[in-house]
Amino acid sequence: GAASATGYSGAASATGYKGCAVALGWGGKALGKIGCWLTIAEWKQNKDGNWYRADVQTKKVDGKKIKENVWYQLKNGKFIPVKD
Repeated sequence: GAASATGYSGAASATGYKGCAVALGWGGKALGKIGCWLTIAEWKQNKDGNWYRADVQTKKVDGKKIKENVWYQLKNGKFIPVKD
């Protein structure tokens, strides 16, 4: 299975076997079960006030570094747990 969220503050979750959750929109977040993959974008604002995608990273939910059933956002190049 796969889930994607591309809009403002969208959320994607992958709760099936080896699924993928992709959150590419501003303020997006992703969550998954063990063995799933999370892809999250980080957005920044330039000096003219325009938003741009600054980074996109993918991590596997391993239960150690990336926890199961925890929402994550990408901040300063790191997966950061956030409240649902």
